[in-house]
Amino acid sequence: MDQRRVVITGIGIVSAPGNNCEEFSQNLFAGKSAIKEITSVDTSTIRFKKAAEVRGFDPQEHFDDAKLMVLMRFAQFAVVAARQAVSDASVEWTEELRERTAIITGAGSGGLANLDFEYHELYALNRIRPRPLMVAKAMSNAGASHISMEFGITGPTYTITTACSSASHAIGQAFWHVRQGLVDMALTGGSETPFGFANLKAWEGMRVVSPDTCRPFCRDRSGMILGEGGAMLFLETLESARKRGAEIYAEIVGFGMSADANHLTQPLAKGASKAMKDALRDGGLEPEEIGYINAHGTATQANDVMETEAIRQVFGDQAKRLAVSSTKSMHGHTLGAAGAIEAVATVLALKNGVLPPTANFTEADPECDLDYIPNEAREVKVEAALSNSFAFGGLNATLAFKRWKN
Repeated sequence: MDQRRVVITGIGIVSAPGNNCEEFSQNLFAGKSAIKEITSVDTSTIRFKKAAEVRGFDPQEHFDDAKLMVLMRFAQFAVVAARQAVSDASVEWTEELRERTAIITGAGSGGLANLDFEYHELYALNRIRPRPLMVAKAMSNAGASHISMEFGITGPTYTITTACSSASHAIGQAFWHVRQGLVDMALTGGSETPFGFANLKAWEGMRVVSPDTCRPFCRDRSGMILGEGGAMLFLETLESARKRGAEIYAEIVGFGMSADANHLTQPLAKGASKAMKDALRDGGLEPEEIGYINAHGTATQANDVMETEAIRQVFGDQAKRLAVSSTKSMHGHTLGAAGAIEAVATVLALKNGVLPPTANFTEADPECDLDYIPNEAREVKVEAALSNSFAFGGLNATLAFKRWKN
């Protein structure tokens, strides 16, 4: 049986650069970094003070008090982004459609990073009985479960946890589900909220967080900047989209994944390049068809040189002609949500014919010698693009998209 073509017809996003697709798009293509002083946590004893927090998000505008009792912030982002994506796709639900729709999300730590208050009561205040819903609220699949209940979706629903590749793995799995005919539609993406005191201290101990800002691929880069947010894509078959008269953002055509089998925190170019090669092969794409790569681009010493080398391994001499950027320079590293937010950035780049820049760019590292679109967006239509996610533990995922031509 011929594989079905899969397109994106809805987008939802809650992020530091914007709490909907329009705001996010405007700030993304303006090269406006949303990295600011941390306000949600007391950082007086933390080495770094800046992050990309979601601002202007009032949970009470989206949920009633009963819902807020069982929804942690990361799950709130997932549900709100899903609502936006479903509305954007103009889906009219039927029971049959609910049965033929999947929900596949990614989350790195779920709500575990936000349990400081509960742990303080247990350890410091000697509270004997914890709150009864702690486990259900913090579980990584809470976002997926609440999305299912929100829309009455009864198809395959689950969450993937592979650190910083979680959302990309989720989107890739959802794509394969639709392409292979297991379902007809899918809501997919990821969400993450890492801003808890203990979690920030843990990241401080890793010594990979910048004290000032995120400068991917620069000689003077000083580390990553943590971010939070959530993003969801609505996927469906091309046949379905055409029948409904739905607006199509882009086509998702390939997915590749690999494991370094090497080290928990030191990435290998060989593993990253394998994920990119597999995504190209899965999508039936030749390397010369790719015009843009949304890089993992964390601004850590290890990642940026490794990713540059991986791109060279895949594209050879063509690597120098590729446009590459890291949008983490604007929305921070959102960990388990990164692949979803960056997939949205990549899809919007294809649709709008504008490539987002690498913000905060100063001087290129000599070992990072590709075209990183420094500071200003570039108006150019590319036919196909990749979005990379590389996680601690050496788990890699690459998504391949094509520009939609009406």
